[in-house]
Amino acid sequence: MSRVSPKAQPAIRRAQAALFAALGDETRLSLVARILGDEPRSISELTKGSRLSRQAITKHLRVLENVGIVRRERWGRESLYEFVPLAIEEAKQYLDLVSRQWDQSLARLKAFVEP
Repeated sequence: MSRVSPKAQPAIRRAQAALFAALGDETRLSLVARILGDEPRSISELTKGSRLSRQAITKHLRVLENVGIVRRERWGRESLYEFVPLAIEEAKQYLDLVSRQWDQSLARLKAFVEP
């Protein structure tokens, strides 16, 4: 994270913001949980048991695909979706960085306040 050139940082922040926005939706979080596993899942499988239409599920899957959380493959007329762990790993690295920064800030505050 800290080794990224200053010119690339705004684009990285925009990508991270889009990723967190995509995960900020309850339906999309539910879809990610359903896609996890060894086998790609079809829209039909992801729609089963849901009150949402195929079109609504497809819309949410496109958002997840655009931020790299899922990957779509076409098999004939059907689209299969699978989880891509790299996007989540990058989010985890970002959250770890922020956590370390907060820990450092709190340690400085504690050193300043306590004798």
